[in-house]
Amino acid sequence: MLSEYRPTRRNILKAAGGLSAAVALGAGGVVATASAAHAAGDGFGLRIAERGEADPRMWYYRFETAEIGWKPAVNVLLPDDYHTSGRTYPVLYLLHGGLQDFIEFDRQGVRAWTAGKPIIVVMPDGGQAGWYSNPVSSNVGPRNWESFHINQLIPWIDANFRTYAEDDGRAVSGFSMGGFGALKYAAKYWGHFASVSAHSGPASLRRDFGAVVHWANVSSAAKDLGGGTVYGAPLWDQARVTADNPVERLESYRNKRIFLVAGTSPDRTNPFDVFNETQVLAGQREFRGLLDRAGIPHEWHEEPGGHFIRPDMMLRDLDGIIDRLRKA
Repeated sequence: MLSEYRPTRRNILKAAGGLSAAVALGAGGVVATASAAHAAGDGFGLRIAERGEADPRMWYYRFETAEIGWKPAVNVLLPDDYHTSGRTYPVLYLLHGGLQDFIEFDRQGVRAWTAGKPIIVVMPDGGQAGWYSNPVSSNVGPRNWESFHINQLIPWIDANFRTYAEDDGRAVSGFSMGGFGALKYAAKYWGHFASVSAHSGPASLRRDFGAVVHWANVSSAAKDLGGGTVYGAPLWDQARVTADNPVERLESYRNKRIFLVAGTSPDRTNPFDVFNETQVLAGQREFRGLLDRAGIPHEWHEEPGGHFIRPDMMLRDLDGIIDRLRKA
């Protein structure tokens, strides 16, 4: 007996994405949709330059893309049963901090954190100080991390892996600069993510005379942009700051799961630790107060120590993410 075919939003999105990629690649281009037996293919402005698909869980790709002037990479961590279950899974986009790269969470233990958990974890490059942004200026070629992640990587993941291609199927989380990136992406791209988490990520850009904006500009100029800046100098692009500033985007967080972690006791002998976590704690407290007044529920944790990844908080966050998203 033939069953009636009912198109879902996910299938429509995947079909549209595949068609768009095929057009972009030309008549000879082929877009692969991955299953347990299919490797990933090019598409959405991404051409795979390197790949590693031998590990049963951790698949690796490096891309050529017009959005980034070098070849950014991504780790895709699959559930234990991905190749045998045939199930569709929710996805967590996990964003690294400054002076880190896409391998950082593998170094920290993400395979153990996710063992037995029904979720795909996507860990992309974000630049040493890319701030998950399209910068105002760059002297080293394109460094459009925001466009790479939102316009290219997310649809590429949905086309090549068994995912829920909708907000209830996606979460975004990150550490430090990546925590800011998670808060920013969840607000600016409201229909993309149902859960957002910031582990020692700043939530307020303008406080203390714009300390975080200045830090974003200085660090990006030194590490990523060859003297260019994320937000513009000496005068900021104020519209960009407002668009990216979590405390100015409160309504964008309504009806989302929100998870915040900040340290309360940075190492007083380490100026980097003190500056970062002092700003994180103050900014998250400001953000939390505004969320409270707006009646927007959120989970927050103030923990001993300074600016570092806390595995116990990552585990707690993962469980909350899985509980909030669509089930595999």
